[in-house]
Amino acid sequence: MNVHAAGDLKTTGLTHPNGAPLRLNTRDFVAIDRDRNAKFEATYRPQALYNRASEGFHANNETFLLHEVATNLPIYRPDTGPTDFHLHLPPGGFQLVLVTSGAFTFDYDGRFYNVGPGAVMLQSAIVHRQLFYTWSGLSTDENLKTPQTVVPDPIPMGYSGKFLEAFITDPTSFPNPTIVGPEQINEAETPRVAWSHPLHDRPADGGFWLQDPLALDALFKPLVDSPVKSALPVYVRDIGIEVPSGHLVTGHIIATDPRGQSLLPKSRSIAADPDCFAKGDVVIYRVIRGTAEFKKKAGETFELSAGDVVTAGKDSINLVGVGDNTQVLRLGLLKGMNDLRSWTPTQRDEIDGLASQIITQQDVRPVRTEGKPVGYLYA
Repeated sequence: MNVHAAGDLKTTGLTHPNGAPLRLNTRDFVAIDRDRNAKFEATYRPQALYNRASEGFHANNETFLLHEVATNLPIYRPDTGPTDFHLHLPPGGFQLVLVTSGAFTFDYDGRFYNVGPGAVMLQSAIVHRQLFYTWSGLSTDENLKTPQTVVPDPIPMGYSGKFLEAFITDPTSFPNPTIVGPEQINEAETPRVAWSHPLHDRPADGGFWLQDPLALDALFKPLVDSPVKSALPVYVRDIGIEVPSGHLVTGHIIATDPRGQSLLPKSRSIAADPDCFAKGDVVIYRVIRGTAEFKKKAGETFELSAGDVVTAGKDSINLVGVGDNTQVLRLGLLKGMNDLRSWTPTQRDEIDGLASQIITQQDVRPVRTEGKPVGYLYA
């Protein structure tokens, strides 16, 4: 592997991905990943089990990967503690995290955030580490069956930390350089540092995003004259990622309350935008809890339950019904994704080898809980 100084990044062709163009599958297709077939594996770290929506990933030309991440070991072990400071460099800089269980603390660019169920983040090629997560102490089988939610409900917050994570392309195909290794971290100084680098590959408007589940822009809005049948009112939350993703992905959560309860944080003053169901050249639905019914173009219906995922062409399916106490994540993959390219294996290996040498600027924050926004050095 060749290693170059950071000042040579432009001349070595590492600033932007230069591999094959990405192509969404624009044909009529439906690919279903069933929770009953889930394979949880410690793919990247011993404390986390990953379950990939592989059928949808392959059917969509391997352009977009959605997986569930379930922490499964206590954080106090030597091999499971806080991660190093690193970053992920997917095409377009797109990395989505939606917390569905437990609690986490993340270090982002010199600031730390405590997050729980319903928190949404676009990490957007920002240097970060996972500092803390909760662990239930349950066996693996029991741990994987604990309920998940996008509402800050105290019961799921007490379980092991889990989240849904999505990348453009497979994490093994793009660079994931370590910026500060575990042996080099000075806990009094390193977590306060903000970094910048030229390799984020973001489209216009792309950047870091964090939405708190109780923020005003995260409230669930009623779906008036709903095309989705339900015994209870249907609500929609816009997770706000379309603009900060660089107009690559839209995201919404379609949900109902438990019967006889008011669980969802709501705003009844403004109706949800029904056009959210029209966005996306490829659509992905992931049932977080409850059940959902879909209809294919030819009229055939099928049902998904908690943990199931369907990936489909733009007009291949419609969501037609949801049960009580249901939460469904909908992602719409937009045509701008076709303007991206993948990293070549050579680029990936060279950037991983450069590691901290890709950093072109850094700054130390006086306070880690306030001040300049995450990513301010990229402006």
